[in-house]
Amino acid sequence: MDRQAVHEQWERDRVAFHELVAAATSAELRRRSDGTRWTNQQLLFHLVFGYQIVRALLVLVRVFGRLPDPVSREFAAALNAVTRPFHVINYLGSCGGGLIGPHQAARWLDHIIASLHRSLDRTGEADLARGMHYPTRWDPFFQPYMTLADIYRYPAQHFAFHQRQLTLSP
Repeated sequence: MDRQAVHEQWERDRVAFHELVAAATSAELRRRSDGTRWTNQQLLFHLVFGYQIVRALLVLVRVFGRLPDPVSREFAAALNAVTRPFHVINYLGSCGGGLIGPHQAARWLDHIIASLHRSLDRTGEADLARGMHYPTRWDPFFQPYMTLADIYRYPAQHFAFHQRQLTLSP
């Protein structure tokens, strides 16, 4: 894993988020995004939440990665079975999270990315190779099996995908 490349991408995302927030007008924030039911403000929150969720995913990999393979396979299957409620909660969560102002969301993203930088720097190579099975129906970037290194790369993929759905002025 190229740790430096991951750190640099996180920083590019952080800067891009701040630029988006600084340039967005109130009318643009209320406008619908492209390809989602969220407004731009709600989708901005969802971008931040994509980074936040990584902290929980890291814990899951550290736990399930030490257990026998069938345990995480069954856990992923159980999560896949509740995909519909997950998508409802995911949608409503970003609707509610969108009530947080974009400037507060930018500060939250700063905090999250700083935490992820420290976490990645502390993680050993053996841990980066540890992995578990994931619910592939929950997110297009979840693979059937993901390592800790994959999870560290995930938020930038999620960010890039959803950033393209924003309908803010360039």
